[in-house]
Amino acid sequence: MSATPTTQNSRFDIVKWIFVLALVIAGIVGNSAYSDQSLLYRTLALVAMAGVALFVALQTTKGRGYALSFKEARKEIRKVVWPTRQETTQTTLIVVVVVFIMALVLWGLDSFLSWAVSSIIG
Repeated sequence: MSATPTTQNSRFDIVKWIFVLALVIAGIVGNSAYSDQSLLYRTLALVAMAGVALFVALQTTKGRGYALSFKEARKEIRKVVWPTRQETTQTTLIVVVVVFIMALVLWGLDSFLSWAVSSIIG
């Protein structure tokens, strides 16, 4: 019983994806064809076409899957414990100090090796 709706959904999904592709192609061709028109009008038309294409794409099985994945990702982001301003500042200063010290060490090593090679070569 559940195989029939899935088959019909997939058939309609193909039609929906073809419609989305047609909207994208129409947007690209239309933007080129109406290049003499104001950039504002072309941009508004492209945004409207992209909105319709996104709406249609979200009506497909894969589109619903992407939307669900996006919602779950937002839920997980809310669970993250972000560092405080003080922790961020301290960590940044530690990284800057370590990078500066490593730069001095590498500069010293480079200078020594350069001096050693020039002494050997003559």
